[in-house]
Amino acid sequence: MRNAFIQELLEQAKNNDKIQLITGDLGYGVLNEFWEKYPNQFINAGIAEQAMTGIAAGMALEGNIVFTYSIANFPTMRCLEQIRNDCAYHNANVKIVAVGGGLVYGAHGMSHHATEDIAIMRALPNVVVTAPADPIEAKYITREIIKHQGTCYMRLGRGGEKIIHNKKLENLKLGKAIQIEEGKKIAIFSTGAILDEAIEVRKNLASKKIECALYSFPTIKPLDIEIIQKYADIAELIVTIEEHNIIGGFGSAVAEVIAENRNNCKLLRIGLNDTYSSIVGTQSYLRKVYGINAKKIEERILNLLESKKG
Repeated sequence: MRNAFIQELLEQAKNNDKIQLITGDLGYGVLNEFWEKYPNQFINAGIAEQAMTGIAAGMALEGNIVFTYSIANFPTMRCLEQIRNDCAYHNANVKIVAVGGGLVYGAHGMSHHATEDIAIMRALPNVVVTAPADPIEAKYITREIIKHQGTCYMRLGRGGEKIIHNKKLENLKLGKAIQIEEGKKIAIFSTGAILDEAIEVRKNLASKKIECALYSFPTIKPLDIEIIQKYADIAELIVTIEEHNIIGGFGSAVAEVIAENRNNCKLLRIGLNDTYSSIVGTQSYLRKVYGINAKKIEERILNLLESKKG
């Protein structure tokens, strides 16, 4: 996913010298091609994310489109004040890119986990929040946030994610969900790279004659309210899936839409249940431990459906 982002950034920077990239002293091997081709459009700010963000804001207010790049929670929570005061308040054209959303850096411990970032970033006025699910979404979301005037956040995986979409997404727009599968009784809404688990859940439920609609939400703010309202009116159950704390994230955003429209649809939010991960392990292992892998998600949906019958 991060390679797809860099390749699209290279393509866009070729004809736009206003595009600037600032790294927090990482990305060697991933960013090499960019700084070799466009040395005048690249800065290594060092391990100083607050300074990196302040520099980006100043450059953006001088007319540039500035990307900041670091891993997990460092380009967001470490420099939240600078994002709020310097970037978002001034509607500065800063695009914050976090690599390793969720539990990607599981072996590094909770200091490297990004499990509250969606909630924090979507609470900031003027900030667009995105979480592509695969390299194809990452490519087109990169293109869209370059077009958007203002501060944006893009939450990426680390690398090696499956390509899920088998076609171009030329019509992808900020604030629009992507339909993966049709269905009416149950709607599964997923954001970010955990879409691979959602696809497996949908497949397993279909084998049990339980058909589910499945949508990827690469944009969390602005949210595709139209799709949420549609399924809140026709579905018995909406399931949201995110590799993030259950409080304040994608599921909470969907819940707000349902509550404001007084729909009677049941909502099941899948995510970390207000906890930090104190366990070290791979991303797939931690998904299993915290109940956000395909098997555990399927069990929760089936148990809820069974209890409704009762």
